[in-house]
Amino acid sequence: MKAVFLDYATMGPDLDLSPLSALVDEFDVYDVTESDQVAERIAGSRLVFTNKIRFTDELLNAAPELGFIGLTATGTDNIDLDGAKAAGVVVSNIRAYCTQSVVEHVMGTLLMLTHNLGNYAAFTRAGGWQASDDFCPLSWPLRQLTDMTLGIVGFGELGRGVATAAGAFGMKTIVAARPGSTGVLTDRVPLETVLRESDVISLHCPLNDDTRGIIDRKALDTMKADAFLINTARGALIDTQALAEALKAGDIAGAAIDVLPEEPPVNGDPLLDYAGDNLIVTPHIAWATREARQNAITELALNTRAFLAGESRNRVV
Repeated sequence: MKAVFLDYATMGPDLDLSPLSALVDEFDVYDVTESDQVAERIAGSRLVFTNKIRFTDELLNAAPELGFIGLTATGTDNIDLDGAKAAGVVVSNIRAYCTQSVVEHVMGTLLMLTHNLGNYAAFTRAGGWQASDDFCPLSWPLRQLTDMTLGIVGFGELGRGVATAAGAFGMKTIVAARPGSTGVLTDRVPLETVLRESDVISLHCPLNDDTRGIIDRKALDTMKADAFLINTARGALIDTQALAEALKAGDIAGAAIDVLPEEPPVNGDPLLDYAGDNLIVTPHIAWATREARQNAITELALNTRAFLAGESRNRVV
């Protein structure tokens, strides 16, 4: 039994892979695999582990030994699922492995924004406090989370986790009816209402044709001028040019963005060019505490073990 991990570098260098290696006789691990190397590296492997490598119908058909693709992510948009089904390849994803990491990131960045921690730290490092006439220079506003309203778009595992944490701070939560959703849920609120009434908007929905660009110029104009926007989901949920303009104009108070439409953003992005102090941009690391990444390996091993035993666990195909 042979397995190959094609893009281990996406998971970091510091994890214990023994739960995977213990399942197979031969295990090849590659930090990075270019698209023209995939076919050669998966040849002869029954099991393939990957995070972001794209598998096309053509690639799947060219790998007769392949029986299982184990993803170290929840998203499956890099796999031709119809092609996998036709080729008889099982595809599984992982779920609920990074909830705590994302929740802490959301609440941490929200506290940075509402308490202006970055600005006050920079002010102090630059000697501002030392030169101040006041023991407590209040150069930037400080806002308390208690009694603020959090609007959540996407109420799955991550959205619910953020709602629970926000409740511990005394925040009220309202949940948006996601565009394109066909279910009728009495506790959902129209997105426009959520945008209009929330002090904080946190995005946790998947990216699809219905959600792409849901935070556009109109949505930003609907938000309160003192509201904050947080995105740890997918970059293309937001029109980043419109967000940069809104931040500059003071149409919203601030934003914390962990994801961009292109990653890595080799072609740039308006938010990377924005020079204001009311924006936090991080490189898609909300999910990536060491504990969460090790959880991902554990979940991947459990999915693999289930496949080898002829059982179904987290199967997408």
